[in-house]
This record gives sequence, C-alpha cells and structure tokens, in this order.
Amino acid sequence: MGSLSALACSGKQTPQTACAKDVDCRDPRICERGVCVDPRPLATAPGSAAPPPGGAADASTAKGSVPGSPPFAMFGGDARHTGRRGGPAPLRSPKEAWKASVGGPVAGSPTIGPDGTIYVASHEGGLYAFTPAGVQKWRFAMGDRSWSTPAVAEDGTIYVGSDDDHLYAVTSDGKQKWKLRLGACDPKGFGPESSRCDVDGGPTIGPDGTIYVGGDGIHAVWPDGTLRWKLATPEHVASTPALGADGTVYAGCQDDALYAVGADGTKKWEVRTGGDVDAAPTIAANGTIYVGSDDAALYAIDPQGKVLWKTLTGDDIRGGAALGADGTIYVGSLDGRLYALTPDGKVRWRVAAADKIAATPGVATNHIILVGAEDEHLYAIGPDGTLLWLLALAGDVDSTPAIARDGTIYVAGDDAQLHAFRQ
Repeated sequence: MGSLSALACSGKQTPQTACAKDVDCRDPRICERGVCVDPRPLATAPGSAAPPPGGAADASTAKGSVPGSPPFAMFGGDARHTGRRGGPAPLRSPKEAWKASVGGPVAGSPTIGPDGTIYVASHEGGLYAFTPAGVQKWRFAMGDRSWSTPAVAEDGTIYVGSDDDHLYAVTSDGKQKWKLRLGACDPKGFGPESSRCDVDGGPTIGPDGTIYVGGDGIHAVWPDGTLRWKLATPEHVASTPALGADGTVYAGCQDDALYAVGADGTKKWEVRTGGDVDAAPTIAANGTIYVGSDDAALYAIDPQGKVLWKTLTGDDIRGGAALGADGTIYVGSLDGRLYALTPDGKVRWRVAAADKIAATPGVATNHIILVGAEDEHLYAIGPDGTLLWLLALAGDVDSTPAIARDGTIYVAGDDAQLHAFRQ
C-alpha cells in the first residue's frame, strides 16, 4: 500500500454555508468568498431556442446516422468512460513545455481532437482551442461558466455544455453550428430550481452521433441539434451519461439514484443509493456498471439493475472510475485516497494524497494511472500502487489529464491555465 502523506481525519461532507473550495459545496453550488452559492449566469444568451418538451420520451423519427467520436475524444476516453488515455505516461517527472491562460478555473477535462487540437472549457465562459505548440486558435463564448468536458465528433464538431442551460455544437474553426436549450429553468434565477437545468453532465457521443447529456433530466440530442428524447428526473443530473453496448444510457442524479434508460428514452430501472450520484458511471466489458455516490461507496451493478457489491471509502465519491487492462477499478474519494479495487470489490491498494480527490483517474497506454487532487498536485502511480512522480500546480486539479499519442500530458485546473508537460 502506498502513501504520499498523512491525511487529516474529516467527517462526511454535508451541505453547509461556510466553505474553502468548490468541492465543500453540494453541486452545482460553488465556493465564493468562503460561502457556498449557486452559480450566477454571466449573461443571458440572446436568441435562445425555445425550451424542448420535458417529461416523457420524444418519439422522433430517425435523423440518419453520422460518425461518432474518435478514440479518447470525450469524457472518460469513450462512451463507456473506461478512463483510457490516448498515449503513454512518462516514467519520470516530465517538464512543462508550455502553459496558456483560459481565463478561469477548469472543472471539465481537456480533450484532444482528431487533428491534435486541444479543447478546454472554462468557468470564465469560454471554449478554447489550442495547437499542440500552445498557440490559441480561437475562443468560443458561451453564456455562462462551463463544467463540461468537450466531446469531439469524427467530423470535427465540438459539443460542450454551459450553465446557461444550453448544449452547444461548435465547428472546428470556432463557429457556432447550433445551440439547444435543455429545460425550462429561469437562466436569470438564483437557487437550486434555476441551476438544475445547467448542462454540465456530459456530453457523451454515441456511435451514431447522438449526444447524451445531463441537466434537468437525461437528454438525447440528434447531431442536427434537435431533441431525440428526454427522461425528466426529480433533481439535477450532473453525472456524465455512459452508454452500454446495447444502447442503454446510464446516468446518476442528485435524487440519490442511478438511472438506466433504453435507447428509445424509456426508463428501464433505477438503483437508489444513500446520497447524490454526481459521479459518472463506468461500464466494464461485461456490462457491469461502476458508480460512486455521496454515501462514500462505489457500487457495482449488473445490466439488469442488481447491486452486485458496494465498497465503502472514507468520504463521498464525486469522480468517475477508470478501468485497468486487467479489470482493476481505480477511483478517488474525498477522503484523499485513490483506491484500486478488484472486479469483485476488494481493495487491492490505496494511495493517499494530501487533500481531497474529486477527479476521475486516467489510465495511460503503458498502464500508469494519473489523478489530480485538491492538494494542487497531479500524481502518476504505477499499477502496483507505487508513486512514480508528482507535479505541483498552482491550484486544485479536479479534472482528468489528456495524453496525446506522443506522450504529451495536457492538464488544467483551478489555476486557470492549460499546461502541457513532456518528458
């Protein structure tokens, strides 16, 4: 068992007024000047589309299939969110090649497009595109901050969500293709009923190009920007939907449940947990779904909705899990530890950071696990739990690094910078 530092004991997080960091607040609330507040819109986006119908599934006709996403070009690396990265991680601590400002903290992960362009969304309200040399190609303005990990389709379209309640489609040269308002919340409002329509749970691209995203429910959107279907949920969906081999969509909700939705938008089942499910589900090759909850447990659930096992950690699990080539499950906890679990839920090892881990781990092609922490470090850990190296940044790292085929690591966090590290 590895240990990087002693971790101070702390009780389970509960909603509170005082805070030090965003993770001290219940999503989607954020920490501003020591107080948990609901995020205010930066601006009301003009020309918003009319709200789509909510509630029952939309029986739209087929829109024609389009290519899905290239490998590693969305949250979790693929629609199952296995956590696989696109290249190897260095065995020794890499050096910073460049860094570029993105105007505000980054909660979603950087994404690498098929031509090597790096995309990242910021709390400043912009979607940025950079060349591998660190040159900014363009900035696309959204109407509010974004928690989203951009997803890139094979035709180069970038999909990204915003707290202005819209899902955006952006061309590879930074122009708006379309935007779709999801939900009927008041974008000028303040409080849970306003923020429940924030589009921060995704997007995930299916093999036919359908985009799956959270908000005031679980949405499926055709590539032309029209609603395919929507399953309304009692509370906000901040979880990034995952897609099973049979087309079933899995997403967590802040009503303490994981939902399974059929390809036609019909609810198949729900599994109740003891807390909000903000973590993204991860789907193994055999169809088993792994998902964390604010009840401090990681759940393994079969495709029929039966809980196979749950393993407790010391605090809430907000990030998704990642899968090793041998089936090992890697997941972080707000107790400040990265856990490695066997496929039957036994703890193989755990490694402690100096502060909370809200990030989703990533697994490099050479099996090294990368994970960020709120101690302002990025950690590289071998599959046996050995610390290989760590990098100090100037802010919390709550996102998953992207790795290019040449081994360049792209990482962003609360320091409002996109960093590139190379051996």
